[in-house]
Amino acid sequence: MNDDMKGSLMGALENVIDPELGIDIVNLGLVYDAEMVDEGTAKVTMTLTSMGCPMGPQIVSNIKQELMELPEVKDVDVNIVWNPPWSRDNMSRYAKMALGVR
Repeated sequence: MNDDMKGSLMGALENVIDPELGIDIVNLGLVYDAEMVDEGTAKVTMTLTSMGCPMGPQIVSNIKQELMELPEVKDVDVNIVWNPPWSRDNMSRYAKMALGVR
């Protein structure tokens, strides 16, 4: 997959906001990978801030909605993994500043 496509996928994922923290899942460091597999299937490997995150299904639904807007994407496969576990260190400088985390 070319870097442009990965950029498009990550750009679309920046529109998906974590409802609890109010910051997008890319800046929170929840997205570990986004790639096109097969013809037209976008595969997102990500985690959630906590294992019992009640927003998981909503976030997955929002991811599918955003990625399906890209003309190349016909299907979306979201793979939620718990390893490596998410930590505040994954957050971008922007997210840390927005949340007041150092």
